[in-house]
Amino acid sequence: MTRKLLFLSLLVSAFLLGFSSPTLAAGSEEDKTSFIMHHVVDSHEWHFATFGLTHVTLPLPVIVYSGDRGLEFFSSKDFQNHETHAFGKEYAHEGYFIDDHDHLGRVDEGSFIEFSITKNVAMMFLVMIVVAYVSLSAASHYKKNGAVAPKGAASLIEPIVIFVRDEIAMKSIGPKYKKFVPYLITLFLFIWFGNLMGLMPGAANMTGNIAVTFVLAILTFILTNWNGNKEYWKHVFATPGVPIPMLLIMVPVEIIGLFTKPFALTVRLFVAITAGHIVLLGFIALGFIFESYTIGIVSTLMVTFINLIELLVATIQAYVFTLFSAMYIGSAVAEHEHVDHH
Repeated sequence: MTRKLLFLSLLVSAFLLGFSSPTLAAGSEEDKTSFIMHHVVDSHEWHFATFGLTHVTLPLPVIVYSGDRGLEFFSSKDFQNHETHAFGKEYAHEGYFIDDHDHLGRVDEGSFIEFSITKNVAMMFLVMIVVAYVSLSAASHYKKNGAVAPKGAASLIEPIVIFVRDEIAMKSIGPKYKKFVPYLITLFLFIWFGNLMGLMPGAANMTGNIAVTFVLAILTFILTNWNGNKEYWKHVFATPGVPIPMLLIMVPVEIIGLFTKPFALTVRLFVAITAGHIVLLGFIALGFIFESYTIGIVSTLMVTFINLIELLVATIQAYVFTLFSAMYIGSAVAEHEHVDHH
């Protein structure tokens, strides 16, 4: 399997270098590496590939609301590249513009609220559809066939469900684990599929977007503190066994600790996925920077090796995020035994 993957990677590399190097050779090194950040950051259009001077893109809907103009809908393909004295080279449409950093603004500098379906949002919907389809297909299999050997989607979902339930939820949360198993399974599948699909050519960097990882961490934060029992909150605001004067120090530290947990979840997933994508794309860019087929082939071998590692990282990061979420929930719902010394 690995040999076939290496051979296929070499063929794809030669094909892409043959079609792309004449165009990229005329540009600066910045032009040859600009696609790296273009892939990592969000965008109002979904760019899949470039063949010569032809860009294969999917325009996405732009949705904005402003007090003076109300709710407006239009496609990102309506933006046209033009020059203005105030903003330089931009993409403008009916008073709105997208700058070189893919930020939406208004020419008249008026305030507005954006609800656009960007590339990462579209990717998020796609991941949700895939997760829902696979999960419902597995559920349908068991509903029709009962406790028989799993097939199709069920053969993929069943080991994950059992692993998350027995190895993560049960061990990290304790007797009350059943209540949180659906959330943890959904969390694992969403991150895992998002990580894997993000490695596909032309895919969006969904789990490498800090806004996405922040929302996932906030969901864990809310679930943890909403279900916190008296012992949990007593430990935060009146840590047992700590002298009263020391509480003046311990209580602020414990409160800060409540927020450092979701912060750690947010940054860990964001950094791991984004760094992996940048490294992969950086090696791809080497062939264009040095304008060498030899460097291109060597970098492709490196990309193939790193991509295999990224497949492992995609699974590990989904596991780590789910495990820490379960541990935080477990610390909030744990019942502490009181020892009677009399």
